[in-house]
Amino acid sequence: MTDDTPPPGAETPERKPDDTAFKQHVKARSTWLRLFFMLVIVVLYGVSRVVVGAVVVLQFFWLLFTGGTNARLQQLGQALATYTYQIILYLSFNTEQRPFPFDADWPAGPPS
Repeated sequence: MTDDTPPPGAETPERKPDDTAFKQHVKARSTWLRLFFMLVIVVLYGVSRVVVGAVVVLQFFWLLFTGGTNARLQQLGQALATYTYQIILYLSFNTEQRPFPFDADWPAGPPS
């Protein structure tokens, strides 16, 4: 009787990857829903970048004309920074919590 098991250290023929897991993920509604939310959130990220740019410009001119910073613009800038952080966490798969306006409220301060 022969043993079909290769000796230790011998090369084994390549096995085909299991296609069932791939097919399950392709057919899963949650996968495509995640893609949809990611695309929407990427658009929100682009909008937030424009708003951050406006806050930067406004804050500079505020400083130029008054000699100090505007506290409300600082708060908005902090909220936008936290919002951007939440967006990046979601898009990079570090969290499943979708940022505002989906799962989270608008950020009120630094990230927690």
